[in-house]
Amino acid sequence: MPRFKKQFKNFSDEKLMELIQRQGSTGQEAFDELYERYGQCLLYYFHRMLGGQTDRAQDFLQDLFLKIVERPELFNPAQRFRTWIYTVAHNMCKNEYRRREVGKVVENTDNIDALSAETENIESALEQRLFQQALFLKLEKLEENHRTTFLLRHQNDFSIKEISEVLGCTEGTTKSRLFYATKKLARQLSAFHPNESEVQQNEDER
Repeated sequence: MPRFKKQFKNFSDEKLMELIQRQGSTGQEAFDELYERYGQCLLYYFHRMLGGQTDRAQDFLQDLFLKIVERPELFNPAQRFRTWIYTVAHNMCKNEYRRREVGKVVENTDNIDALSAETENIESALEQRLFQQALFLKLEKLEENHRTTFLLRHQNDFSIKEISEVLGCTEGTTKSRLFYATKKLARQLSAFHPNESEVQQNEDER
């Protein structure tokens, strides 16, 4: 890897956006570094928020980063980049929900991530896979804000404060939504006792 490209890995997200906004010769390298940092996790976010539609998630990811290229001035350097980009992603999903009926059960679960090949216990692996399938289907039935809150917390490891900033609500509202979503999912997935207990225990500890 060229020495200059290595340097970008030490830059903050906000510094990289500053270079992109300048539209100089280093803008492309700065963009590539941001894409490397956030591309996969945002693709996964869109995948879950859009009902497991891989092609649709790819389109949304492309559109999101196209916004960064075409209108980098939309980013306020006073903001945290991670909060800002997830806010944009969330708003894109909200606009999509307005164009289609919200809350339909998504039946296609073909794209659920494969379990680790290192899993030695076949019965345990099957149980975990069935739990993941059930969880994703139940997530699709949650109200939009509850689903987003749950995913940002458990999939993207956002803090309560960060989730509140993304969704534009108070921390109390975020905690209430997270509590509601966790309780409802735990109740609906009660057949998977070990997994359900672990989810609830982790949330109680936080």
